[in-house]
Amino acid sequence: MQTRKGLLFLGAAALALPMFAGPMKAGKWSMTIQTEMPGMPMKMPPVTVETCVTPEQAEHPEPPKQRANSDCKISDYKLDGNTVTWKMVCAKQNMTGDGKITYSGESYTGEMHMLMGEHEMSAKYTGKRVGDCDK
Repeated sequence: MQTRKGLLFLGAAALALPMFAGPMKAGKWSMTIQTEMPGMPMKMPPVTVETCVTPEQAEHPEPPKQRANSDCKISDYKLDGNTVTWKMVCAKQNMTGDGKITYSGESYTGEMHMLMGEHEMSAKYTGKRVGDCDK
């Protein structure tokens, strides 16, 4: 059960981090997350979502806000040129992790690694701007 909760958290964090983490252009973005966990009997399918990045979000990148009931904390958030790095700790789930995303114009790639007890999880990110936001 803890592993399933960890996977759900990793998926949510993986979706939220790229959008608020770094230098993106305003517009509609397609983001794909491929989550992996060694030892899983089957490979998890990639998840692709589209989201609108507002001009305000693009101009003021920052780490995502954590939910009030979450004990997960993002630390060591650094924006160095076009690369964002961070660390994360979730005490209740006994999870630690780190990540990195590199932006290049209208696309990005990145990864996040998590350790939950003895279980390793990782996520690979890719994203690209696909146009203007819908009205």
